[in-house]
Amino acid sequence: MTSFTLNLRPIGAPSLLLPALLACYLVWGSTYLAIRFALESLPPFLQMGTRFLAAGLLLMAWVAWRARQPGAVVRLPTLREWRHALVVGSLMLGGGMGLTASAGQHVASGLVAAFVAVVPLLVCGWGLLAGRRPSRLEWLGMATGLAGVVLLARGAGFAASPQGVACMVGATLTWSLGSVLSTTRLPLAPGASGFASEMLCGGAVLIAISLALGEQATWPLAPRALLAWAYLVVFGSLIAFSAYLHLLAHASPATATSYAFVNPVIALLLGVWLAGETVTGAEWLACGITLLGVLLILRGKSSAPPD
Repeated sequence: MTSFTLNLRPIGAPSLLLPALLACYLVWGSTYLAIRFALESLPPFLQMGTRFLAAGLLLMAWVAWRARQPGAVVRLPTLREWRHALVVGSLMLGGGMGLTASAGQHVASGLVAAFVAVVPLLVCGWGLLAGRRPSRLEWLGMATGLAGVVLLARGAGFAASPQGVACMVGATLTWSLGSVLSTTRLPLAPGASGFASEMLCGGAVLIAISLALGEQATWPLAPRALLAWAYLVVFGSLIAFSAYLHLLAHASPATATSYAFVNPVIALLLGVWLAGETVTGAEWLACGITLLGVLLILRGKSSAPPD
């Protein structure tokens, strides 16, 4: 059996690499169910907008405090970096997270997470536009993953909801494009200030969309919805999302997007266990094929020679 090893050699901050991976693997795997619970009282764009604004304000307040300390290495974003944060935040949060929450209204949370496994395929696709030629193994992985996504979209869960398919296609396209731009053409401010600026900009865009759609919360908020929202702010945004941006900046693309290999399994199991969601045998098979494609892509990336 051929062994599979991710390239875990970071560009910097090696001590944070493993915690960042675990945060993306475990926490993000559970956030899909938390999003579904929060939808009981908070519509999708309002839920996501308030979530990221709250997390961004908390993190930026810490950055501002740290920046005033003697000998501080933390700084506030420049005007140019704020512009970058607006574009990247609009794509990753406004499009990616807003549409993911919208899909949760129509499709089981585990299946939403399984669809997100297409992100590494799309990152490869955006790389093609940037002139990067995938290896043969990556081509095979993209073809395999695409076949799995097609089967998943034709399964009972998605077949009953064209809106869910449309939302997830838009979400994965915008999230993956934002991920690529944040590490190439539109770099954010370093460290926590960059994370905070993106969450603030993305949160503002989400709130604007929510207002345009006329979304309104259901009052009083259901206790489970409120707890889920708080979990998303602290763990999903402050911890896991910051961890992902750290991986994008300090690890290989294969490592940064490897969460897509683990999240669907965790989300599917949690959805079946805690929310009584049902997943058909054909959908499990489609998930397996999609994840096999992701595995092949990651294997191809980790074994490819450096550019």
